[in-house]
Amino acid sequence: METTLLSSKGQVIIPKVIREQHHWLPGTRLVVEETAGGVLLKPASLFPVTDIRSGLGCTGYRGTAKTIEQMQTGIDDDLKKQWKRVRP
Repeated sequence: METTLLSSKGQVIIPKVIREQHHWLPGTRLVVEETAGGVLLKPASLFPVTDIRSGLGCTGYRGTAKTIEQMQTGIDDDLKKQWKRVRP
């Protein structure tokens, strides 16, 4: 078991062995959670939490939602066009 000290500024040095095991490099952002057993450190997500609606907003489509079958037909049609361009 590793031990560390709390500095006067509230800083804690995470032992090198633990940083290496978790691949935590300098600048890694960590989430600090209080748990029943103590304090939990875990890496913060690199990307903000989002949902499908905000992700789809970047497509620019404004019409009614397509069915799975309509989407598959569109993909198939496009693949056929690309295949014809590649093959003489």
